[in-house]
Amino acid sequence: MNLEKRTGTYSVRHYRLDRMHAILDHIGHPEKDFLSIHVAGSKGKGSTACFLAKGLETLGFKTGLYLSPHLHDYRERFTLAGSFFPEEQLVDAANELVDRLKGFSFSDELGQSDPTAFELFTTFSFMLFSLTKCQWAVIETGLGGRLDATNTIVPQASVITPIELEHTAILGHTINLIAIEKSKIIKSGIPVFISRQPEEARNVFAEEAAQKHSRLYDLVAEVERLHTHTERERQQCTIEWRSGEETFLSLSMLGEVQAENAALALIVLKSMDLYRAGATEKALEHARLPGRLDKISEVPPVYVDGAHTVQSLRHLVNTFNQMFPGGANTVIYGALLDKDHVHMSHLLLPYFNHIIISRPGTFKKSDPEALFLLFKEELSEYPNVRLYLEQDPVKALELAMKSVSAEGAILCTGSFYLAGDIVKAHEQLQRERGLAQAVAGCH
Repeated sequence: MNLEKRTGTYSVRHYRLDRMHAILDHIGHPEKDFLSIHVAGSKGKGSTACFLAKGLETLGFKTGLYLSPHLHDYRERFTLAGSFFPEEQLVDAANELVDRLKGFSFSDELGQSDPTAFELFTTFSFMLFSLTKCQWAVIETGLGGRLDATNTIVPQASVITPIELEHTAILGHTINLIAIEKSKIIKSGIPVFISRQPEEARNVFAEEAAQKHSRLYDLVAEVERLHTHTERERQQCTIEWRSGEETFLSLSMLGEVQAENAALALIVLKSMDLYRAGATEKALEHARLPGRLDKISEVPPVYVDGAHTVQSLRHLVNTFNQMFPGGANTVIYGALLDKDHVHMSHLLLPYFNHIIISRPGTFKKSDPEALFLLFKEELSEYPNVRLYLEQDPVKALELAMKSVSAEGAILCTGSFYLAGDIVKAHEQLQRERGLAQAVAGCH
């Protein structure tokens, strides 16, 4: 069963850790063969995990990185600090996992059940990191924390990035309930590091850390001030620490949120004595991930970003407006059914003069027609905005390229699934253009 496809509720039978523990018991606990850092949160967890992995790698540690979802290649989920493993190592790990899973079955009072796709992805990552002799791994939760398949590790540190309302049908309809779910990655006696949080979330984390006798490191207590500015190629950041020191970073990963993600990673690495002055900062500056304000075309400029919550979209729009001010830009937008469509439409309408509603893949449920009508109802306040519905990603990208002004740029956002489809669409259009030029050259 592939629970990543679901946008509604999860039954207790499907969403639990008993089966994952049984799998690891059966295959010999490969997750115990490396040290780990566990990262949860509503936004910024993938970027923070990548920063941490790069910091560990620069100290000479072979470091696995497990992320989800992928943009357009499954190999993005399990990498060596962002770089693909050799193909033969992926195949060897898959074959070893298949062999070790022989004879496995799981049943309980509800009967027999099979592993989910995410449980198998997670198990494969543990097997891969073990067989390739990774010394460290940074493991990102898929959803929540308490019942996430990754919550079977005992890490050297737990890290929680900012919390907001997300996956409410599964995690709960309040910040407090969502924070409780995330807080359960905190393990007894293991330090926990948290980013800037809503007060109710921070209270939950502080209480959980106290109960588990885990030292709590809070970014707000460590950082006096953050300054950040987006250029078209770099994110310039200054971190003023409460100690009086300053850190200057010129990040490859764009977006105003990356300053805080990088600061959190630095706090973790410094506190765990996994830091080398100068070298660690340089490693963070070179960190990159697909789908984080990722430029896929120069002319016209086309960027893809997987922002799919209100706060992440707000930060993204602010960043994009710094890069391409004036509003003469085009956005391709698609979001799943369980998103806050009203507030997200209010963020996009003031900043883009062309808005193309598209389908965020077919992996999870969406309703582009209803989303288009929602935007259309708001257009009276924005007479200069042109609104389109084009569900096919190739045609949506072609339309965007025709509509964008000479001084503007194209942004695709709202879903990692849509971002991945637009990347594939761009590759297809590039191939077609190259073929057309070759044919023309023959004549």
